[in-house]
Amino acid sequence: MQSTNDNQKIQVRVLFFGADRDIVGLEELDLSLTSPTNAGAAKEQILTSYPDLRRFGNSLLFAVNQEYAQPDRQIQDGDELAVFPPVSGGSESATETQGRREDQPEHDDAGSADVSSASFLAKDFFELTTEPIDVGAVARRVVLPQCGATVTLDGYAREWTKGRRTLYLVYEAYGPMASSEMKRLGEQAHEKFDIAHLGIVHRTGRLEIGQTSVVICVSAPHRRAAFEACEWAIRELKRTVPIWKKEVFADGEVWVEGSEPPAVAGG
Repeated sequence: MQSTNDNQKIQVRVLFFGADRDIVGLEELDLSLTSPTNAGAAKEQILTSYPDLRRFGNSLLFAVNQEYAQPDRQIQDGDELAVFPPVSGGSESATETQGRREDQPEHDDAGSADVSSASFLAKDFFELTTEPIDVGAVARRVVLPQCGATVTLDGYAREWTKGRRTLYLVYEAYGPMASSEMKRLGEQAHEKFDIAHLGIVHRTGRLEIGQTSVVICVSAPHRRAAFEACEWAIRELKRTVPIWKKEVFADGEVWVEGSEPPAVAGG
């Protein structure tokens, strides 16, 4: 016997970001689907309507309610779907930001604090801002008496990439999902490294050459863990957090695409 919920029309909201938005020509649209359905079917319906999106191949990302979604993820009435290209990560040599790191002197008597405690984790911060970032002020937010080292990475817009002069950058984020992904990244960092605090502040909007795009600060009882966690965090941020970067040149512009899409839970 067929369920009364079968073959019912449901409405979802679809968001587009970065190069996908440029291809579609829309920031969002309302889409009607036949229930029951899943993320794979919804994505295919969108690709059928906008075939130019297929140029991204398997790297085209899909999210449901601000979470990366497997094709079998069920879609419900009122869900928020998002279609976007790979985030603006890629290899170290392909990015338009560079890192500056500062290491405070390590104190041998710093001790081995219980840096994985919930009280420390609760003081982590993950933020998006359209305002200029004060790197020093961000770094001081993760300093604790129990810690002997703070490592700060300052990613900023550089003028030349592969012999081509950049005029300015534009960063765009899928705000709610970017915030939740940064928080998840922070939780993983505490599981992997013996650190006390981790903070990330990422700027969006237009950035002039030399302006800071992202600051990652890590404090730990000993500097090695802080360095390792900071290195891991910037790599994962560029791979998984839905933030896109457009580089504007005198003779054109391009969205920077990462080369390694994030793994989806259950995949």
